[in-house]
Amino acid sequence: MSVAMSGGESSPRPLPRTGARRAAISEATVARLPVYLRVLTGFADGGIATVSSEQLAQAAGVGPAKLRKDLSHLGSYGTRGVGYDVDYLVYQISRVLGLTQHYSVVIVGVGNLGHALAGYAGFGTRGFRVAALVDADPARVGETIAGLEVRHSDELETIIKDHEVSIGVIATPASAAQDVCDRLVSCGVTSVLNFAPLVLNVPDQVDVRKVDLSIELQILAFHEQRKALVAQGAS
Repeated sequence: MSVAMSGGESSPRPLPRTGARRAAISEATVARLPVYLRVLTGFADGGIATVSSEQLAQAAGVGPAKLRKDLSHLGSYGTRGVGYDVDYLVYQISRVLGLTQHYSVVIVGVGNLGHALAGYAGFGTRGFRVAALVDADPARVGETIAGLEVRHSDELETIIKDHEVSIGVIATPASAAQDVCDRLVSCGVTSVLNFAPLVLNVPDQVDVRKVDLSIELQILAFHEQRKALVAQGAS
């Protein structure tokens, strides 16, 4: 199945060099690329070979002009009257995001959240291999989760070295998060995904992405309240 592209798009152009491409991409664009990738993967799974900027933008929840600008940073301009090649665009975005490589991940903290993360199938389909699960609770050590045996946190440094861990996922209580982060950083880990309700202090070269579900819920509560006030005003 193909979806025609609007006439405002031009012929394909070659990809710029990787370094130049990354330098030109804003953080806001980088944050939208995974959304485009998810949508495109769904199109590909559905047998869609080409897609217009309008359909891709609608599915991703952005404006067509913003989407075209984002994709132009990748050197992807689509083909007039045909559209974007879905498979090629998946490859382009995956390459820019670094997903054509494989990364070893360690999850520290296997409570309810860590347990769920360990079983998340999306890691493997995007090139992330969960190399180890770690916890400080002796009652958890030795438990098997998603085919991996939970190891004691005393082994963290050894695990990072043996498995060449690139990314650390912190799913511990807030009281332990900073210490875990410091240990990850001291072993050379420079990318951290933090689920603990705490702002981590890290060196400049370390990238931290914080996921706080309570904040997201509070933002949704704000929007619910605003919709309720608008509805009251209209009644």
